[in-house]
This record gives sequence, C-alpha cells and structure tokens, in this order.
Amino acid sequence: MEYRNLGNTGLNVSALSFGSYLTFGHSVDVCLAEKLMNIAYDAGINLFDNAEVYALGHSEKIMGEVLKKAQWPRDTYVIMTKVFWGGGMPTQIGLHRKHIYEACHSSLMRLKIDYIDLFLCHRPDPNTPIIETVRAMNSLIQQGKILYWGTSEWKASQIIEAILIAQMNNLIPPSLEQFEYNMFWSDHGEKELADLFLLYNLGATTTMPLLGGILTGKYNEKIPHNSRVSRHKNTKFRDVIFSDEWRDTIQKVDKLVSIAQDIGITLAQLAIAWCLKNKYISSVIVGVTNEGQLLENLKSIQYLDAIDKNTISSINSILGKKVLIPNNKERYNYAKIKTTV
Repeated sequence: MEYRNLGNTGLNVSALSFGSYLTFGHSVDVCLAEKLMNIAYDAGINLFDNAEVYALGHSEKIMGEVLKKAQWPRDTYVIMTKVFWGGGMPTQIGLHRKHIYEACHSSLMRLKIDYIDLFLCHRPDPNTPIIETVRAMNSLIQQGKILYWGTSEWKASQIIEAILIAQMNNLIPPSLEQFEYNMFWSDHGEKELADLFLLYNLGATTTMPLLGGILTGKYNEKIPHNSRVSRHKNTKFRDVIFSDEWRDTIQKVDKLVSIAQDIGITLAQLAIAWCLKNKYISSVIVGVTNEGQLLENLKSIQYLDAIDKNTISSINSILGKKVLIPNNKERYNYAKIKTTV
C-alpha cells in the first residue's frame, strides 16, 4: 500500500480507502462488512469512509459493529464521516451549530468510537453562514471529538471563504475536500479546485472512481440484474446511463477496455490507477459488494507505473479532453512557501 499526506497535515492515509456508500445497509450486511473491512485493513488500507445519511445511519452502525469486533488499535486506522442530512426535521439538516453538534455525537455512538478523525461537511449549506460552520467545527476539535474537518462537493469560492474566515479568527481551517472524480467526471478536481491545491495544499479524497460500475465495462452489453443501477433508481450514475449520452459513453468505455487489455489489467484497475496518478489526490475511495471486487481494486496500486505518458495520451484521445496529471513535487514546494508567508 502507498501512503500519502492528507494535504498540509502530517496525517498519512492509504492511497486507497474503503467506502460504504450504497453498499453497507443495502447489499452488504454486518457479516460481509466484517470480512471486507478485515481484508482491506490487512492490505494496508487505514482510511474508512462513511456518512450520517448513508442508509439513514445504518451504514455507520454496521461499520461500528465491525470496529468493535475487530478491536484494531485505534491509532492504526482513520474514520471519516460526514454531516448534513440527519433527518426530516428542520433542526436535523444543514451545517448550523446545533446539527453539527448533534450529528457528531450520533455518529460517535453509531460508530462506537471516542472521536472522529475526519468530519466533513457533506454539502455547502446556503442557509447557514460559513463562519458558524467553521466555529462549530473548531469547537468540536477543541473538545477532542474530531481531529480534522473538511468539506465535500463545495465550490472553490466557498472553501476559500472558510479558510480565510478561519485564518482571520484564529480558528482551524478545513484540511480536505471530498469530491467525485473519475475519467468522465474530473472537471471539479482538475479545474475548479486546482488553485486551492497549489495555494493551500488542500487534501483531497475522491469518490466514484468507477462511475458506479460503468468503468468496469459491465454495462457495455446490458444492465446486470441486481447491479447498483438496477437497485437504485435515483442516483446520478443511473441518470447518466439512461441519458442521451449513454451510447457515446459506452463507445468510449469499449475503447478504454482495449487500453487496459493491452497493459494486461482490468478496466477497473486502469480507472482506479488513473485516479491515483493525480498526486493532488490523497486517497481514492473504493466501494465494493464482494471479496473479488475488493481484491481486484486493491491490485490497482501495483499498476501506477504502467500508466505512462503514452497511456495517458491514449486515454485523453478517447475522452476528447486534456487530463491533468499534476507534479507532486511542485505542489508541495509551492504549498510550503505559501504556508510560510
């Protein structure tokens, strides 16, 4: 396993992390979750992702049961969970101080842990001043209930506002942003957030590296029975599949399959390795429903060197766009100078 600093923090997280979105509480029960999480942990994964809204809290409960039974040393793994959608009442949603406080304590109980390593604002809240959110997160850190906080799917301008508010008020700023990132959805991480990576050395965790299974090639012929798309009707990747762009997407996926075959790896491994080539990314979150998928995804870390400039060029040609592959050294040198100032 490869480990990377989480942005400008000293925390090392595994380049691959384990996610529970649309799996825990759906097709993955406690028994299977225990098996999968132990395989991931034994393979070197130390970052496990969740959210209060996943399976309406049941996902955190399942992960908590596994953690309690596994009894891994608490200083060997990192738990990341998110706050925004906690229920249907007005006080159970958003990023105001009350919900952040209540959500943190509820997540701690469901996860059966004493503190949360990474606590993320799942979406921006237009109804709550950002300074209120920053102060609430800073307070939780001071209380020792969370160690770091971050954002998820925020605009660059909103993240910058949070950082500047923290700096001006001697508060702790967000340390990372989580966003969807893959060959087809990359603009947010490569364009909007690019300056943030350079200016503030912001950490980054990414989701949907396989675009809900599209980048495994399994939808090239038909929609498999009991797949995520067939089970979940209101997800973004289902909308993509049934949009007018579907045929063009599948044609591109077919060509990507050929690139993977030339290298001697699966399309899923190519897609995950492609994400990992972006050194701005601290960790790529993978979600699986069985052992075979997990073992296949874990091998992606072995094929980073196989994704060379020629491979990137071929992928660019298929996607019809330029793909940013940042230089890690330049990133950290620039960030260090900026931090000193």
